[in-house]
Amino acid sequence: MPRGMFRAASIAASALALSAHFSALFAQTSLRATRVASGLDNPDGVCAPAGDTSRLFIVEQASSGSGRIRILDLAQAPPVLLPAPYLSIAPILAGGEQGLLGLAFHPDFANNGYFFVCYTNSAGDNQVVRYQANAPFGTSSSANLTSGRPVLTIPHPGASNHNGGSLAFGPDGYLYIGAGDGGSQPFNAQTLSVRPGKILRVDVDADDYPADPANNFAIPPTNPFYGSTNPLPEIWHYGLRNPWRIGFDRANGDLWIGDVGGAAVEEVDCVPAGVGGENFGWPCMEGSNCTSYGCGCFLPQQTLPVQTYAHTSGNCCIIGGYLYRGAALCDYQGLYFFGDFCSSRVWSVEWNGTSTQNLTEHTAELAAGGGPTINLITSFGEDAAGELYVCDAFGDVFRIEPGTIVDCNQNSIHDGCEIANGSGHDWNGDGLLDECQPTGSASCFGDGTTPTACPCSNAGALGRGCDNSDATGGARLDGYGDPLQDSVVLQSSGELSSTLTLFLQGDARNVNGAVFGDGVRCVSGLLIRLYASAANAGSAHAPQAGDTPISQRSTSLGDPFVPGSGQRRYYQAFYRDPRLVLCSVAGGDPWNISSMLTVIW
Repeated sequence: MPRGMFRAASIAASALALSAHFSALFAQTSLRATRVASGLDNPDGVCAPAGDTSRLFIVEQASSGSGRIRILDLAQAPPVLLPAPYLSIAPILAGGEQGLLGLAFHPDFANNGYFFVCYTNSAGDNQVVRYQANAPFGTSSSANLTSGRPVLTIPHPGASNHNGGSLAFGPDGYLYIGAGDGGSQPFNAQTLSVRPGKILRVDVDADDYPADPANNFAIPPTNPFYGSTNPLPEIWHYGLRNPWRIGFDRANGDLWIGDVGGAAVEEVDCVPAGVGGENFGWPCMEGSNCTSYGCGCFLPQQTLPVQTYAHTSGNCCIIGGYLYRGAALCDYQGLYFFGDFCSSRVWSVEWNGTSTQNLTEHTAELAAGGGPTINLITSFGEDAAGELYVCDAFGDVFRIEPGTIVDCNQNSIHDGCEIANGSGHDWNGDGLLDECQPTGSASCFGDGTTPTACPCSNAGALGRGCDNSDATGGARLDGYGDPLQDSVVLQSSGELSSTLTLFLQGDARNVNGAVFGDGVRCVSGLLIRLYASAANAGSAHAPQAGDTPISQRSTSLGDPFVPGSGQRRYYQAFYRDPRLVLCSVAGGDPWNISSMLTVIW
């Protein structure tokens, strides 16, 4: 639990004093914070079982001798907080930095119903316990209180702070446990015979201590101290002061740690997936600074943080977060979000695999437009879909959502996201969805509306060319972009999956059409083969990146015209259809052709 988590809310909240050379990462999508739950008792974490996108589980640290887990029903709009707790755990020590501190669902929760919590027990120690949901596990609104089974205890004598308590299952299926240094005993972090000040890694599906009812776990054989008794074999990393939130990158399994600093510096640590045994330096180092403890710094065995910030302008206590891997904020894919308890600020930073860059503050943006202010951040969290949430000490949970979006096709998805994920296209690179800027008019269809019929009764679907041997319904040619800017891009869709496509331009048209291979060609006059492109998944476009625009290309090939002149040009795409499933024309002509597009330049 962060230092002084529930100190007075009047702590100053002025600007973050970080180096000015950090540049903001450009993102098309703005952000906002939407309050999804309120009236909670000191919420300090949210998570969900894998695949359960309809529920969010909220940890209430509580302050009355019991900790609670609540369910937020995400299937309702807006989400609804269920009144009865999923589980209440008592007695526990709750208040300050003690209480119910962590929650993680077993990777196979859907089948076994197991979940794990970390709380401060009556003796002041941190207790990790396994519970089981009531059946059916995926929909029940309560867990079985009598199912509690101890996993391990982290002794924590003499102080109530620096408990840690963060839990997370890694992509390897093992449980990772963040343990603070014990508050008054900073050298615990460097003492490998004790659990505080560490990240522990255990296998909860086996038991190496069958005769010990207090320890119900096994040591993964890849742990750095496997087979040892001193150092403790459950240690994965050490040299940590108070790791207040740990999280895994869903894309590659890297471990991210927000470690609360001492007098001067907060830090973010990142460890590649599968790498154990890192020493993050505390108490010999605080962030990238040497401390007065005099136990050596910048040593080869010490791992430096990837991001730090100073205790200036109201900052004092990092709240570690997550790399964003959801779908709603496509522009923020792979950015690490974190915050500070005291200043209530939220930032993101980009990780390039070796260092961070483009540190960006989002605090004002999240509350823009009269939205809620997040005060005294206690935790970040993810739902099963990878969307981000923020808890604060005033009993609120917020979801980070897109702010004002560009949505030309009115489907409630940011256009930039559609372009980024491939569900929409921006072939001309102007930042706009092609479907929102159609150019030209289509004709010369192989659906029976053109006087000349398809050559072997291979009529296409409505508004398309003659059908082909992939039975796609025929190819259709569309145009996107602005003729005045010479930014028009031609797209032929419905071709064979992968084939050579030639884009043909003419300055006249044959309204009746003429048989051409397996199709009907209407473009005529001065014919120019503008571009040759390869189809991908049945779609080809031109010009492609690096090609000259259409008017320039046409001029260089002998048909000069000027955008804005009002001249008409006619376009069709023809492509190889060599299997001759439909038509065996004389000479075995292996071609088919799209519908025609007329563009007024």
